[in-house]
Amino acid sequence: MQNYNAINLAEKLGRIRDYWHPRIIGELNGQHVKLARVKGEFVWHFHENEDELFLVLEGTLRLEFRDGAVTLGPGEMWIVPRGVEHRPIAEEEVQVLLFEPASTLNTGNVKNEKTVEDPQRI
Repeated sequence: MQNYNAINLAEKLGRIRDYWHPRIIGELNGQHVKLARVKGEFVWHFHENEDELFLVLEGTLRLEFRDGAVTLGPGEMWIVPRGVEHRPIAEEEVQVLLFEPASTLNTGNVKNEKTVEDPQRI
């Protein structure tokens, strides 16, 4: 039997306490829909085969690129094309929804302490 309960983003975000550790909240067509809390600087990285969508729910997120940057506020989004090196930065806590292929590693071509190899479903 199909589950017809809505996915409540606020409830899901309330279960996330750490930063830079995305959680899967849905899946469609081989894509993961993830939520994360972010704060501080992330690592410079790129995704060789995947585009990555950032949708800011709360806060201000700056996506830096080697040749520029974009700043996103609540209700704004940006799609980082595959192969483009980028670094997300959040001066204060930001709540973000990510949409990307299931194979996407959060740190892309870099493996370090912020790498989440097997994101948890919530």
